Amino acid sequence: MNFEYNDKTKALIEKLNAFMEKEVYPIEMEYIETVENAENRWQTPALMTSLKEKAKSAGLWNLFLPEEYKPYGAGLTNLEYAPLCEIMGRVPFSAEAFNCSAPDTGNMEVLAKYGSDAHKERWLVPLLEGEIRSAFAMTEPDVASSDATNIETSIKRDGDEYVINGRKWYTSGAMNENCKIMVVMGKTDFDAPKHQQQSQILVPMDTKGVTVVRPMSAMGYYDEPVGHAEVLFENVRVPADNLLVGEGKGFEIAQGRLGPGRIHHCMRLIGCAQRALDLACKRVESRIAFGRPLAKQQSVRESIAKMYCEVEQARLLTLKAADKMDRYGNKVSRDLIAAIKIVAPSMACRVIDESIQMHGAAGTSQDFTLSAMLAYARTVRLADGPDQVHMMQLGKNLIADTVAMSKKGS
Repeated sequence: MNFEYNDKTKALIEKLNAFMEKEVYPIEMEYIETVENAENRWQTPALMTSLKEKAKSAGLWNLFLPEEYKPYGAGLTNLEYAPLCEIMGRVPFSAEAFNCSAPDTGNMEVLAKYGSDAHKERWLVPLLEGEIRSAFAMTEPDVASSDATNIETSIKRDGDEYVINGRKWYTSGAMNENCKIMVVMGKTDFDAPKHQQQSQILVPMDTKGVTVVRPMSAMGYYDEPVGHAEVLFENVRVPADNLLVGEGKGFEIAQGRLGPGRIHHCMRLIGCAQRALDLACKRVESRIAFGRPLAKQQSVRESIAKMYCEVEQARLLTLKAADKMDRYGNKVSRDLIAAIKIVAPSMACRVIDESIQMHGAAGTSQDFTLSAMLAYARTVRLADGPDQVHMMQLGKNLIADTVAMSKKGS
């Protein structure tokens, strides 16, 4: 692996950093206050609309889409996109400005790869243009959704329609008033082999029988204006053509979606952690305690050093995973994807928490974004599969591979 970014990536890093310095950082607190004080907290503020227009004009749009979807985006590899995603992660809301925020990125990839021409025309094109938002409905309150085979939402064929019944929660994106479409995972055949029971289907938000029950908070944060919803599906009828690929293909679609999605979260979290480290370095230099700057306290210096090491280690592992995904595909890279999903969120939790400690009470306040970053990092330890699932699968893979290699050697 080459440790230097290519010229195209370097140019985009410079361009994106300049955009962040000019357009995003100066309005960061204004944006947060606007959302907090809005009469309708689920309405995307005009500040974001303006940022989107500027980003699109600057050519910083749909950066996440790979080469095969180049007509729609920048055509970057995972390795080329990684440092850009990290930069966006320094300000949690900024990814939306570049049309690179979850769950839209995953949903766009699903529609681009698995959607019909009609799906693409109705839903993908508006998403690519940033005209609408979307949601992904998988997790359920009544079952341990870390094991996706537990999902109980039913998707039953009835003539030219499918009828959907079930309850989802933490349906990311569903609270936003501009969310128009959900990708819903449920079961079309409860008696099929375990990993062939599930299917994914497109459900417009305004479909009869869809009820947004309430917004769900994560660590006390509601993530306005995007939000995570509890959604009830009561005899929801959609055309049979809304089913993606075919019955029993839900897991196949999920795996195609979650590989890039998991690593995108890790990239953004490295940006969060790096910014937390940067803020800590500035804070300890300017604050006086016990007669001298915090920066001269040995324990503080040791903590800063450890934070730096952890960020760098996670960054390198993420880049290695991205590089392997580009070279050999997501399936071959599964172990590295699992490893970085285990490492990055926990690292970010520790680094951000330490930065909060160095900021004192201010670190927990609304004057800094650190507490919101910590909530995001802690949530991602559960999102796209909890740590324990990835550790269980990674351990299983490593043991099996090692045993197989030893048998081959003998």
